[in-house]
Amino acid sequence: MDPAIVFGRVLRQLRKEAGLTQEQLGFDAQVERKYVSLIELGQNQPTVRVIFKLAAALDTTPSRMMKLVEDALE
Repeated sequence: MDPAIVFGRVLRQLRKEAGLTQEQLGFDAQVERKYVSLIELGQNQPTVRVIFKLAAALDTTPSRMMKLVEDALE
C-alpha cells in the first residue's frame, strides 16, 4: 500500500472525527481546500510544514498522524 494514500485516508478520518469539512480544515491549517482534497486522495504529498499545520488544526500531533499511518501499513 502506498504511504501517500494511507496518509490521505488518515487525514480524512481525523478530519471527519473533528467534524470539519475540507474547506474548514484548509482555512484552519492555512492551506487551500483543493490541496486538502488532493492530499486525502493521495495525489499530493504534504511537506513537513503542512503536516504540522494540519495536525494543529486537527488538535493532534504530527507523530500521532504518522503512527496511524504506520499502523495502517502494518
